[in-house]
Amino acid sequence: MPRAIWSGTISFGLVNVPVKLYSATRSKDVRFNQLHARDGSRIQVRRFCAAEGVEVPAEEIVRGYEVRPGEYVTVTDEELAGLAPELTEGIEIQEFVELREIDPVYFEHSYYLAPDKGGQKAYALLRQAMEESQRVAIGRVVMRGREYLTAIRAAGPARVMSTLYYADEVVPVTELEGLPGETVRATEREVAMAQQLIEALAAPFEPEKYRDEYREAVLQLIEEKAAGKTVVPMAPKRAEAAPPVDLVKALEESIALAKERAKRTA
Repeated sequence: MPRAIWSGTISFGLVNVPVKLYSATRSKDVRFNQLHARDGSRIQVRRFCAAEGVEVPAEEIVRGYEVRPGEYVTVTDEELAGLAPELTEGIEIQEFVELREIDPVYFEHSYYLAPDKGGQKAYALLRQAMEESQRVAIGRVVMRGREYLTAIRAAGPARVMSTLYYADEVVPVTELEGLPGETVRATEREVAMAQQLIEALAAPFEPEKYRDEYREAVLQLIEEKAAGKTVVPMAPKRAEAAPPVDLVKALEESIALAKERAKRTA
């Protein structure tokens, strides 16, 4: 059973909805510790002064921001605390927008919002109204000492709150090199064939069909070595660079393969 990591209210005009916040995802990355190869003991990280070559205790460490190479401005905890956003216990909804207007690149982390005590009716009201209007709420919330821009959307019986990147945190596509210009155009036949390939590969999104095969292989390796089995490492797989092919021919062959795969699946 997941534990709530935050509780507060959603301010919707003059309506306040008591809610609890839960992590919507859980990391399953395989994490390793650093060990000394000679005796298998854990490696400790110690903080050393580069100028004096001595270990520095925690009480002598301060924050520094590099303004020029080798030149720093120090900032104290008290100075940062004075700039911190006002602590609130609510998510203030500022406007409602259509979900399709938010480019997925803006989404950062996602959380589930569930009703807290006494909030079931107001929670259900807001969820139903958002579903029927097909809009998501844009708001702000203060967590862990900083203010986040958030998007709240209906997700079945629950609601999902996603923190969003601010506009200046997203890299503009205009900064990318090598993008095709208006003069690079595909022929009508190529577009039609590409659309045919898309239709041949079209399917409902079923995330459970996809697995992290690398993570599974790493865990199997660990299990085998823990059981005392000798594992012979395999040579890394290297994909060969595909030779340039005729675009129309490649589309034709891809469509045929997609149709054949669909037949086998059926």
